[in-house]
Amino acid sequence: MSITIRKVVISEFGDVSKVAVEQATIDPPKAGEVQVAPVYSGFSGADINMRRGMYPLQRKAPLTPGYCLAGRAKTDGNHVKIGDLVACMTVYDAEADLLNIPEKYLIRVPEGVTPEAATAIVLDWATAYGMVERAKVAKGQRVFIHGLSGAVGYATMKLCQLRGAAIYGTASERNHQVLREQEAMPFVYTNKDWIKTMQDLGGAHAVFDPLGDDSWEESYSILPPCSTGKEQGLLVAFGQNQSALTDSQPSGGALIPVTKLLLKNAKIFSNRSTTFYYIFRDQTSFVPTVNTLFNMVRDGKINVVIKNTWDMDDIKTAHQSWASSSGIGSNLIRISKT
Repeated sequence: MSITIRKVVISEFGDVSKVAVEQATIDPPKAGEVQVAPVYSGFSGADINMRRGMYPLQRKAPLTPGYCLAGRAKTDGNHVKIGDLVACMTVYDAEADLLNIPEKYLIRVPEGVTPEAATAIVLDWATAYGMVERAKVAKGQRVFIHGLSGAVGYATMKLCQLRGAAIYGTASERNHQVLREQEAMPFVYTNKDWIKTMQDLGGAHAVFDPLGDDSWEESYSILPPCSTGKEQGLLVAFGQNQSALTDSQPSGGALIPVTKLLLKNAKIFSNRSTTFYYIFRDQTSFVPTVNTLFNMVRDGKINVVIKNTWDMDDIKTAHQSWASSSGIGSNLIRISKT
């Protein structure tokens, strides 16, 4: 028997007027699925790009966004039981009262981890953890992060600091003081002072850049210089959020910029390398990473900071405010107040 629900719908690609909360129905879960009532959904640049029709290989509109969630199981599965708090990377559909999810993708949230923290961990922090692992960040290294005050940027900063790295990066000037209090050295992205400063320091051993093509070229330039060849440097690119932040038209799709990025690895005898990082829920490392982060929260090793929480009814405000709000950390959509 179908149930009436409310969910966010992007009716067609375009501006904020194209996103709204609508009434719909949901069927009972199929074999192998569990019905989940989200408490929170994550909110990120993916939501903005999906609304604009610019997320790589995305569904056609109309669609319901919501890349990740933490919520309560409403039906029993083989391992998940009614009432269990679970987290999941969904890619779509999390901004809804109910959704049916294959049980194999549900991760139980342990005691001591809040739904808010679990939602941020399953995408923002898991992405950061995977990138830090790939870069092999170590004590004493210089790390440069674009978007220090953002969801993934903040998580990357804290995980690198746990390893003893010195943190530099870009962020909106309104967030510089709080970042200095977090022992980071912030720069304004647009004036490009960060390029010369990092080059004068000998370059960054790891650079994390979610912005896209032109920014990747600049980030590559602040890796340790090839003239010395003594220190290795890695540019980790992820996402293409520059156009979402500035509400501008992107220069093109992801294929050409990512290809150009990776072709830099063809240089012979270079101490500089590049990689593009993408997280997905079928990765063998995904569930172990999420559980590791849950344990780090319970052990007090990390503090998952939430910058903004908007109610589902305020979804237009979330889209309007995402790029301009003050503070640091992850953004959430509150689906249920229970």
